[in-house]
Amino acid sequence: MNTIDVSIQRRAPWNKGKLTGQKAPLRLRDIWAIRIRLQLAKKARDLALFDLAIDSKLRACDLVRLRVRDVGSADHISSRTIVLQQKTQRPVQFEITAPTRDAISAWIKQAQLQSNGFLFPSRIHNSDHLSTRQYARIVNEWIAGIGLDVAAYGTHTMRRTKATLIYRRTKNLRAVQLLLGHTKLESTVRYLGIEVEDALEIAEQTEV
Repeated sequence: MNTIDVSIQRRAPWNKGKLTGQKAPLRLRDIWAIRIRLQLAKKARDLALFDLAIDSKLRACDLVRLRVRDVGSADHISSRTIVLQQKTQRPVQFEITAPTRDAISAWIKQAQLQSNGFLFPSRIHNSDHLSTRQYARIVNEWIAGIGLDVAAYGTHTMRRTKATLIYRRTKNLRAVQLLLGHTKLESTVRYLGIEVEDALEIAEQTEV
């Protein structure tokens, strides 16, 4: 009886040797540090991608599939838009702030993108738009560029950041639930890690 060919290598798990779990959101100073670095480096695509990732709070799979028409056009970027989420098939609405609109408009003009084209086209010939893997590598570059631990952050950092900032400012769980497009409030509670975040916030306020 033939035995299984031992030369066949098992495919290593994608997360082997990596820290998994909730990824930390960015702090305001981290956001500005990344934004300024991208502006100084004149990376129009990355600046538009970063700003829109923060504003939209979209999952990576939804962010990379955005088309120009989803946010407007080179001449006019919408201040608010609605996107159908791939995971839940539910629409989610988000605001596009003025700095993000400027960054997107500059990128569309520089790349000469068409209305029906992808907002973040891939530079790889066999792919129409950035893949989630490519996006993850870009996020890692942003994180490493400001001296943070890449293992503690990821693409979900971008989704969590503005939601966490809004919750800390308003304590309005229902609003954050709607912004994230969660169907259950319990999902938002787990997602934000509220008990942990509140404990850290209280600890920071009581430090002497």
